Parts: sequence; C-alpha cells; structure tokens
Amino acid sequence: MNDAWFFGYGSLVNRATHAHDQAHPALLTGWRRVWRHTTLRPIAFLTVIPDPDAEIDGLIAAVPGADWTHLDDRERAYDRVSVPDVRHGTGPVGDIHLYTIPDGKHGRPDRLHPVLLSYIDVVVEGYLNEFGTDGVDRFFATTDGWDAPIADDRKKPRYPRHRNVPATVQRMIDVRLSDRGADVIGPEPLRNP
Repeated sequence: MNDAWFFGYGSLVNRATHAHDQAHPALLTGWRRVWRHTTLRPIAFLTVIPDPDAEIDGLIAAVPGADWTHLDDRERAYDRVSVPDVRHGTGPVGDIHLYTIPDGKHGRPDRLHPVLLSYIDVVVEGYLNEFGTDGVDRFFATTDGWDAPIADDRKKPRYPRHRNVPATVQRMIDVRLSDRGADVIGPEPLRNP
C-alpha cells in the first residue's frame, strides 16, 4: 500500500479529466460541497467545507507512489488534507486526501467570479457516469451555493478540462438549475481561469 488516494467530489469524479485509472465510487461523511472563489482564480469552483451532518458521493483514486506533483499543481488553489471517513467498496487503501479551501481563503461567487456552466457540465457528466440519475440528483441536493451567478460559456468553454457533453446531459443540467432558480448569465467574455 505505497499509494496514497484522493477523494474527488467535483471534476475529479469525471474520469475523463484525469489519468488515475485505479478509481472507485465512494462516500465521504462530514463534508458538504459549496461553490466558492478565491483570489487565485477568476472563476468560482467547488470546494468542500466541514459539516458533521453531511455525506457526499465521490470517487477515490490511487496516486501511485504518493506522487502528488501533478494533482497539487492542478488543484493549486486548494489545501490537500487527509480525511478518515470515506466508505468505499474496494479493499484496503492508503491514506485518502481531498482538496479543500479553508475558511478565510474563499468567498461567495459573484458576477466577477461566476461558476462556469462548462465546469458544471463536466462535474455532472462524471456523477451521471458513476452514480446514474439518482447520483446527479444527490449532487445537486448536497451542494450549496446554487444562487451563484452561472456564466453560460458552453459555446466558448473557459473551463480548461471542458468536455463536449451530450445535449441530453446539458438539458438534464438546465432543468436542475432552473428548478433551483439559478442565475444563468451570458454568454459573456470572461478571463481565462
């Protein structure tokens, strides 16, 4: 067990965004997803905050040789922390870490720091592939901050790991955003994340 493991709860759930092949669905207790931004990036993105009453679906994946260099660079706006309360169906694994932005280092999204629709597309595609439609519904239900402005950048995606998700998935997302009264703006020019 020389490998360390990460718990992904956003874009890392979408296996097409990384090359960590040894990955398994998992459930994390004690954390809740929320949309936030930092001064390190011009857009908002997902983080997790401690919440003793919450559980979120995600994906654990091995980090061979505990070489975090690539992931730490990808997740440079986050702190990497060890998490003990992860349930999964695989055998024994090494330490499991997740990336989070601690309180005091993030703020609420706004029109200058919106959530990108292309980012939501990637995350939801991952949840759909791993957990089905019920998993997509749980993702929306266990994520706070849907009142954040969401920039419609689908025609000119700004998210660096964007994917051409099928129109059926886009419609699924649009319905769930509408159900939450989301403020979808744009398309408008944004700085590159």
